[in-house]
Amino acid sequence: MKAKADSNGKSVRCCRRGNELFKKEIKKLDHKKDILWRTYLVYIFMLVFAIAIVYRIVNVQFIEGDKWREKAKQLTMVYVDIEAARGNIFDANGNLLATSLPYYEVGMDVNAPSIVSDTFKKYASPLAEELANLFKDKTAKEYKRMLQKARNKNDRYIVLHRNVSYRDLQTMKKFPILKKGRRGGLVTLQTNKRERPFKMLAARTIGYTQNKLKVGIEGAYDSTLKGVSGKRLMQKIAADVWRPINDENEIEPKDGNDIYTTIDINIQDVAENALMKALIKNNASHGCAVLMEVKTGEIKAVANLTRTDSGMYSERFNYAMGYSSEPGSTFKLASLLTALDDGYIDLNDEFTVGNGTCQYYDRTMKDSHEPETPKLTVQRIFETSSNVGTSQIITKYYSKDPKKFVDKLKSFNLDKPLGLGIAGEGKPKIKKVGSDEWYGTTLPWMSIGYESSITPLQTLTLYNAVANNGTMVKPRFIKEIQRNGKTIRKFEPEIINEQIVKPSTIKMAKKLLEGVVENGSGKGLNITAFKVAGKTGTAQIAVGGKSYGTYGNRSYQASFVGYFPADKPLYTCIVIIYNPSAGNYYGGLVAGPVFKEIAEKVYSNSLDFQQEINSKKMLLTKNPEMIKTKREDAVTVLSELNIAHKIVNNEAVWVGKTADSTGLKLGAINIEGSLKKGLVPNLYGMSAKDAMYILENNGINVKLQGIGSVKKQSIEAGTKFYKGSLITLILG
Repeated sequence: MKAKADSNGKSVRCCRRGNELFKKEIKKLDHKKDILWRTYLVYIFMLVFAIAIVYRIVNVQFIEGDKWREKAKQLTMVYVDIEAARGNIFDANGNLLATSLPYYEVGMDVNAPSIVSDTFKKYASPLAEELANLFKDKTAKEYKRMLQKARNKNDRYIVLHRNVSYRDLQTMKKFPILKKGRRGGLVTLQTNKRERPFKMLAARTIGYTQNKLKVGIEGAYDSTLKGVSGKRLMQKIAADVWRPINDENEIEPKDGNDIYTTIDINIQDVAENALMKALIKNNASHGCAVLMEVKTGEIKAVANLTRTDSGMYSERFNYAMGYSSEPGSTFKLASLLTALDDGYIDLNDEFTVGNGTCQYYDRTMKDSHEPETPKLTVQRIFETSSNVGTSQIITKYYSKDPKKFVDKLKSFNLDKPLGLGIAGEGKPKIKKVGSDEWYGTTLPWMSIGYESSITPLQTLTLYNAVANNGTMVKPRFIKEIQRNGKTIRKFEPEIINEQIVKPSTIKMAKKLLEGVVENGSGKGLNITAFKVAGKTGTAQIAVGGKSYGTYGNRSYQASFVGYFPADKPLYTCIVIIYNPSAGNYYGGLVAGPVFKEIAEKVYSNSLDFQQEINSKKMLLTKNPEMIKTKREDAVTVLSELNIAHKIVNNEAVWVGKTADSTGLKLGAINIEGSLKKGLVPNLYGMSAKDAMYILENNGINVKLQGIGSVKKQSIEAGTKFYKGSLITLILG
């Protein structure tokens, strides 16, 4: 029985093991099936993916090929704006104040198809030597290494040099390989650089454009000067490296218009030098000087100088136009014009000034000097610049109705900008009666030039109106705009106010201003050749920006403004010296000498001041000296002066004096003949204006040095010239 039971147990165990083994085999089979299906799925996915890739390739290559090729082309080829040559800025006499000179980025395609291996091997070293000798920034070996490296890497463009002048570019075009031009791999990109031949003179008025910053005339007339940009197709050949596709621009730029200003560079030079000397002598922080033509409002000179950190002075800010401050005693003219025109006072009326002090509420007003007598006439109050006398006149007649006084000041255009058309004009301020800023002491202090602020040009414009018999004209910087030598816009005088006060008031105001120079605070000018009328000013500006009388620590503002000749005014002039710190601070002593130097220089060089010494035509016994000029101009002048002369060639355009013992003989100068041959003409003895006219009309840039007629030229007569060449003319 036991053996049978054991046998049955073994059988059961065998069956169980068999079942377990069978299950294991089934699991293995299932696992293999799973792996097999997964493999099939991977193969199917890879097949679908491959089909998708093939489809995409076929689609891109054949169906959408043109579209993507065009996009690739657009990414590597773009149209780039080519800057137009900016128009020139001239002074009133045609002297160049600002111009654009061409400069070039010069590159080379060292792998141009026409540069075969033998050519490169033969001329690479000579080319490198020429480049090194011309620019001296690299050795010949370094240039050779740069060329060879680009050749080995199959680069199609390398920059040889940037900011290359026109003259140096012409030299480079004669170098080995490059002399073949485009076939020699030569690539040039032109840019224009703004230059001012007279450097600092009127620099702030001429101005500049930089990004979005627009200053002076350059900024105000940017759209007129800049012209219209052209287009050039460029191809990207490496990161940030582009090269032009064609030799010529696809669209040529249109050059800008030229602007002729009212500035006279000779007077500007005088004004700037006179102001510079005064600033240095008086150790002042800054200053300005402006000369304006009475009838037209044309600004002939405007100098603005600031002391820099180095202690030198330069044009940094246009104080004349942009700086609004308390004018001080020069404002007393506006105050007395008001009272005179309203009929409250006469020049001989007397007012008590006592010892030169008076009290207004809690503030004490003082004169700079003790009065000569306790009572002064209106004439003497103005001549001696009495603060007490002026304030008493205004408070006596306007304290009950200060608005009447303020409204009169506003009628002189002192409360609003002049509208000069140039950015940065300072904002004037005339206090409003009844406002939070109006105090019990405002009226007397306003009457002597405090608690108000105006620009120097506004003060000058008021004085100019008196000189102009009451007609106020707007200051003007531009005469005309030209394109290719033809006037396209002319600027005429612009009247602000036909008559600021009654003619009788103007007559009294002129007497006041003449008295200042003859018997008052401006007596130190000592000009004997002609009469001057004007007013001194000494404003005390408290440290911290408060008005006069507020704090003990003050800086000073010395000024003189007037016109000349007093009997027949032609010019008005204002000079302001800020923060003089060498002992003197009175306007007559600090600013007066600058006014005097400018006035005397203008007087000595202007025919408007000179009287005829003989109304009949003079018969000269000696042939006069003559500059080279146009034939018709020479004939006109000589005929008017009744000078006998003979023209050798009546068809000549330009003529000059030739030696002849029998009389004045004018011989032809072959200017046109030289120019037609592309040669620089002989300009010796010619006026700067004519010389510039000839050269610039033939594409030659001109730089002037000195004053007078041409004595020397940097490019000798008979030398080949190219468009864009720069020639310096030495005048004397």
